[in-house]
Amino acid sequence: MKTVLKIFIISLFIYACNDSKNIGLKAFDDSNTVINGLVSSSENVDEVVVTGSAIKSKSASFKTEKKLIKNGNISFETDDLEKTKANITALINKYGGYISSDSQNFYGNTKSINLNVRIPAQHFDSILSGISKNVTNFDNKDIRIYDVTEQFLDLETRLKNKKELEKKYLDILKKAKSVKDILDVERELGKLREDIESAEGRLKYLQNQVAFSTLNINFYKSDSNTVGFGSKIKDGFANGFENLKSFFIGLINVWPFVIIFIVLLIFIRKRLKKNT
Repeated sequence: MKTVLKIFIISLFIYACNDSKNIGLKAFDDSNTVINGLVSSSENVDEVVVTGSAIKSKSASFKTEKKLIKNGNISFETDDLEKTKANITALINKYGGYISSDSQNFYGNTKSINLNVRIPAQHFDSILSGISKNVTNFDNKDIRIYDVTEQFLDLETRLKNKKELEKKYLDILKKAKSVKDILDVERELGKLREDIESAEGRLKYLQNQVAFSTLNINFYKSDSNTVGFGSKIKDGFANGFENLKSFFIGLINVWPFVIIFIVLLIFIRKRLKKNT
């Protein structure tokens, strides 16, 4: 009887072990099915290797948006300064830009206008193409692109870390009991706040430079009616005659003073002769 009981217990134990093994295998198969479903629906993972119950991601694609600053300088000659300026202004307004500075210069027979404009970065090429349509030749065309992605990310990371550190200092300040501890923490908070404001200012500057490109536009018109040598001589004689007339008119205007001066001069000469 004891022998039969032992055999029964051993058989029951073996059956239980086999059953748990089957359950474990089924659970493993189910888990693999779920994993494969997740992998097939993933868009960011390039390749996933499944070994048993472990998942290893070989590579993941992380796209970082580039931060680019685009600036340009162009110079060209035009036949009509005012018309060219009006066309450029209309083009800039069309694409949401604005003129930050406007100046005019005269050099001899040449009149030039210089415009410094800020343009939404996505419309920089469109505006440049619009200006180029009416230009035969550029005296100067210099377009430069600066990649500030690394600076941008570095500033964002530093700013995030400093703000987290600021929170920790504020928590410490709440728990500080002695006056010395409070003053020490506030001093460190003041330095940290300066660093945060400096980083925020630099980050805003970069954001503005990335969002709006700068284009310096210089266009000019030369007067073709140059003055010849003969014309200059003629103008010289005319100017001399006009100056002579102005001189005599000036004497007539001050004739009382001239008479007084002459009388005084005669009187002084007579006195000097008597003394000698």
